[in-house]
Amino acid sequence: MTVKGNRSTWTSILSPFRYKTYAMIWTATLISNIGGWMYSSSAGWLMTTLDSDPLMVSLVQVAASLPMFLFALPAGALADIIDKRRFLIGAELFIGVACVAFALGVTLHLITPKTLLLFIFLIEAGSAASAPAWQSIVPQLVPNEALGPAVAMNSVGVNVSRAIGPALGGLLALSMGIAAPFWVNAFSNLGTLGALGWWREPAQAHSQLPAEHLVSAVRTGVRHAKNNRNLRATLVRAVGFFLPASCYWALLPLVAGKQVGGGAALYGAVLGTIGLSAIAGAFALPALKARWGTNRLVAAGCIGTGIALPLFGLAHALAPLFAASVLAGVTWIVVLANLNISAQVALPEWVRGRGLAIYVTVFFGTLTVGSVIWGQVARLWGIPTAHYIASGIAFLAVAVTWRWQLQTASGIDLRPSMHWPSPIVSEKLQNDAGPVLVLTEYHIAVKDRDAFLEAIVPLSHERGRDGAYAWSIYEDVSKPGRMIEAFYVESWLEHLRQHNRVTNADRILEQNVRRFILNEPKTTHLVSARRG
Repeated sequence: MTVKGNRSTWTSILSPFRYKTYAMIWTATLISNIGGWMYSSSAGWLMTTLDSDPLMVSLVQVAASLPMFLFALPAGALADIIDKRRFLIGAELFIGVACVAFALGVTLHLITPKTLLLFIFLIEAGSAASAPAWQSIVPQLVPNEALGPAVAMNSVGVNVSRAIGPALGGLLALSMGIAAPFWVNAFSNLGTLGALGWWREPAQAHSQLPAEHLVSAVRTGVRHAKNNRNLRATLVRAVGFFLPASCYWALLPLVAGKQVGGGAALYGAVLGTIGLSAIAGAFALPALKARWGTNRLVAAGCIGTGIALPLFGLAHALAPLFAASVLAGVTWIVVLANLNISAQVALPEWVRGRGLAIYVTVFFGTLTVGSVIWGQVARLWGIPTAHYIASGIAFLAVAVTWRWQLQTASGIDLRPSMHWPSPIVSEKLQNDAGPVLVLTEYHIAVKDRDAFLEAIVPLSHERGRDGAYAWSIYEDVSKPGRMIEAFYVESWLEHLRQHNRVTNADRILEQNVRRFILNEPKTTHLVSARRG
């Protein structure tokens, strides 16, 4: 895309709002997120009044991130195998009930440091359950050409709420008491429930096969991620960024309070500054991306975070604190939006929820581990030192993770190809029959041996992405040029699902192998004779 002036930039990033359903759900979630940030900033500040130990304060971030690490993957599997809309409605109802209980506890002065962490954990557990489903429905709300702007606008919505929510929370807490922000949050997702109740998922071709079981679906999702290089690249770059960036998120209440000597209003203003800066960065994304490209832009964002971190460490006055916040906000959105898009375009529809759940798990798992690390470092050596060390890691991560290029799956056709012929069976097999061994016999010219083996390696990853748990290629020692490809699948039903999962991009990989084949390959299906 060529960007010409501010008009093109705004038109590009606002294009998803042409679609009514996206606009309605985006607006409803914006209101809900404002309430969420009101409660989140108030909870962080409440902990500083209950226990100002750096480790305890950092545990607020841990309690907020840990549920994503623990529950996102099974939630992603559920998002792939059950009705997403009903699942989201159930999760939002759970969050609403937990928020009402939290607000009541604050009102009655029943909250201790431990119960505060418990309520945060419960609320974020509901968010963890819904996060993969929320991300996976985006392609259903807008067409492919608007997917990138839609993901970016989702990040804008989060940062608009981050800019508004903490400030409103601070004002409410000062004028009406600390419980007020928690009560507003308790009812802020009513609009989201209404939007979900109104929305209907678009009609899609449904498989005639039974739905996957949860445990098997999780295994298959992990297996897919392991064999999806484009998704793995996103995960590696995510760890390199979120580990150092988690430092300022975990310690920000102490920077605003202890280092600068401010109160809840200053902490809210700092969060608001980060949010507003992120919004500005989001609107600049199309132009920046057109000029620098995804990988250099993400590297620049990591470097910017590496510069912002020591500014937070040095901040004993307002000027360096707000300068660090502006830089942190811009670089956060630059990296986060590109990582999100990279994860989205790397995944076919059948595993989108699980793949995005794995991304979310790595995202919040890294934030969780990082928050514990930086809280302990701050306790032992001081708040500034924690930021300086995190800055060094941010710069080091740019060099270490550079070879993992992002969005390399953009433009690849991940729609089902449905080109595998149905397997021939002499009698009907039970769905749970297995394991299944699939053998494909190839005959090649001896001179093409090395080229054939090089071409078939990417095909091994395709088998793994679609459900195979083991793969090998063998050659016949008595007949040169005779090659046998073998892969194992857990059950006959899982192999039938493979037929539905193979994409047009996978078909191209198979065609690359067929260039070296002298005659039509022969495929044989063997099912374990030990059944029952």
